[in-house]
Amino acid sequence: MTTTTRTTMRTTTRPGTAPATRPRKAYRTTAAVAVAAACATLATALPATAGATPPRDHDAQLRQVLQQDADALLTLGTPGVLAELDRAGRRDITVRAGYGDVAAQTPVPENGRFRIASVTKPFVAATLLQLVGEGRLSLDDTVEQHLPGLVQGNGNDGNLVTIRQLLQHTSGLPEYLAAMPQLFSEEGFQQHRFDEVSQQEAIALAMTQAPTFAPGTSWNYSNTNYVLAGMVIEQVTGNTWQHEVRERIVRPLGLRHTTLPGSSSDIPGPHAIGYERFPGEGATPEDPRYGEAIDATELNPSWAGAAGEIISTTDDVNEFLQALAGGRVLRPAQWVEMTATVAASEEFRANWPGARYGLGIMWVPNSCGGMWAHGGDIQGFMTRNGVTPDGRRSVVVSFNTDSPVPQPGAQVPAGDIATQLIDDALCR
Repeated sequence: MTTTTRTTMRTTTRPGTAPATRPRKAYRTTAAVAVAAACATLATALPATAGATPPRDHDAQLRQVLQQDADALLTLGTPGVLAELDRAGRRDITVRAGYGDVAAQTPVPENGRFRIASVTKPFVAATLLQLVGEGRLSLDDTVEQHLPGLVQGNGNDGNLVTIRQLLQHTSGLPEYLAAMPQLFSEEGFQQHRFDEVSQQEAIALAMTQAPTFAPGTSWNYSNTNYVLAGMVIEQVTGNTWQHEVRERIVRPLGLRHTTLPGSSSDIPGPHAIGYERFPGEGATPEDPRYGEAIDATELNPSWAGAAGEIISTTDDVNEFLQALAGGRVLRPAQWVEMTATVAASEEFRANWPGARYGLGIMWVPNSCGGMWAHGGDIQGFMTRNGVTPDGRRSVVVSFNTDSPVPQPGAQVPAGDIATQLIDDALCR
């Protein structure tokens, strides 16, 4: 559920997170919007290679490039990496590097499950937008209308925050993870990793803090927004948000390996070990002084909830992204709403230059025009992805760590570490 930019989400924002402390994770917390005209232009942009007929050996060449990209990621500090490129009408390309289990020196399983963290957010946003399309609520409804009395205190006021602002991170609501420091130290994580955290408890923690800004006046990634979005889904439907996501998206799309675990701490099916390093004594954002990696695979994801709970696979996330961009999840009017974007924060854009955020999805420029995407960071796992505007080509990258430590002498990219692989996958 990290919050912000992996580089960014690390300290305060994990489940899906957005920028928090290290400018590298942008879903971290700061762990997770728009100008319709700009969005219309973005949505019609097509990759430069979309109409070209690839040479016969194109797939072999592309596989080689992606394998080189995956191998290079090992020098940036991930134990293992799994990436899958899915292209409509063509064979998928899957590459792996490093280890899913370092001690056993075994690779990441090709069909491995992993915690997708803030990639949960587009699932939740799409579910809420389906309800909007059915006339069961409006994006301009206030939080107070659906969750009376919940968002109040220390300058927070649910009467002033709309559903749209929750989904686009323009609510100004504070990050509840900032009040959960126990999750971001090794001692605290080991002691509290299996604790149950309810949605109400998460929001109560958020309300102990003042807003970041007045609603609608700026942008800041906050997992609090999506915990509230999940609660709105429950209020409108009478079912849990997990039930609605499962019935509206997971089952219709045949995402057989996607689960919404609730409080269950294990990862069902084959999976890599998720490794996590925690900041050491005297750590700073510039020098976290990470300790040795621990096995963080099992944890109670209830603290992430609708901001970052889901477990999935590269194949299932690709299917979801292509269905979403290809018009198989939302009605046209709701897709327009989802892809109307606003500029992300400067910290967020340090990882993804030019990034703009819609409703649970972001637009990122690339070498062939741009892509729709949403990353996710949580202890042990980091997910990056991208899908072309026409929904015909997508890639998902899974790392089995959320705290990569570059090897000495490694050339660390200025932005997100998966940028080159994703660009090669979508644009070559």
